[in-house]
Amino acid sequence: MTISFAHRHVLEDHIIGFEMKPNAHHLSVSRRPTIVTVLAHAEAEEDVQLALDLLEDVSIRSCGPCEWLAVSQSSSPEALLRLLRAIPGSSAFDQSDGRVLMQISGPDVRRILAKCVGIDLHADVFAVGASGNMLIAHVAGNLARSGPDSFEIIVPRSYAGTVFEELKEMGREFALTAAFG
Repeated sequence: MTISFAHRHVLEDHIIGFEMKPNAHHLSVSRRPTIVTVLAHAEAEEDVQLALDLLEDVSIRSCGPCEWLAVSQSSSPEALLRLLRAIPGSSAFDQSDGRVLMQISGPDVRRILAKCVGIDLHADVFAVGASGNMLIAHVAGNLARSGPDSFEIIVPRSYAGTVFEELKEMGREFALTAAFG
């Protein structure tokens, strides 16, 4: 007997029926991003970092010493894993089904995020391309600055609803809208 499973996003009930046209401040949830953890073996960190920087259509986020997240909206998990596992001195593990990717943007996005992260988000301190693991609305996640007024957040699937609702609450004074991207 074959059982077919339909993919259902963990935030489906939080968004469907409440979608509206994006305002200046908007929270976009990616439906099926590819998210892979990459680890560098001992004494291979620089070589792995250089190889990761050469990848096209893949956003690399620092998580700590010898650890990165590789994020792609266009590559399948299998294709990205093949690329990453070919890098000498590295190990790669698919996290796509266990993580949720959200992008929050708008002119006052730093004021919204300042209510739920404990770091300085000023452009001089947290520049475009910067990323790091931190508590986001009391949940361990990864925050990356993807543009002058936009940030991407990756959190565990099981806590995505909590973070989503907290971001919506923190953005209420700015009329933050939300939808699938």
